[in-house]
Amino acid sequence: MSAEANENRAIHVHLDRLLAERGMTLTELAAAVGVTNVNLSILKNGRAKAIRFTTLTSICHALDCQPGDLLSYREADDSSFESA
Repeated sequence: MSAEANENRAIHVHLDRLLAERGMTLTELAAAVGVTNVNLSILKNGRAKAIRFTTLTSICHALDCQPGDLLSYREADDSSFESA
């Protein structure tokens, strides 16, 4: 697969929605998971390049969700990246 093809795909993080649905703040989640607010904010804003399975497991446990509730994949055209 070419590098150009990889640029047209995106993983989207739905942390804002899950936090709102559970009435939880980012600070509360950070304390429950054992990571910093800054690291969770990077994930929440879609700037993370990776996530450890242990962190993903802890987030899923704290939010009572599945990884697929937190992350989704969709192909996107170049215009959707410009607006993000």
